[in-house]
Amino acid sequence: MRKYFTTGEAAKYLGVTPSRVRQYIVEERLESEKYGRDHMIQESTLAEFAKRGKKKRGRPKKQLQSS
Repeated sequence: MRKYFTTGEAAKYLGVTPSRVRQYIVEERLESEKYGRDHMIQESTLAEFAKRGKKKRGRPKKQLQSS
């Protein structure tokens, strides 16, 4: 039997907010199935996403130039 997570449960699993999980879904970075108004995410899909890692956001660190 497949286990499914809600966006709230997936957020706790990934250590992010539920709105961030919904953003991953909208960006098509995280696959989900929609039942009514809820997005349900398969356990295997969520584990694969967590293993791949989240994209680093923000400006890259400045490289020091050697003289």
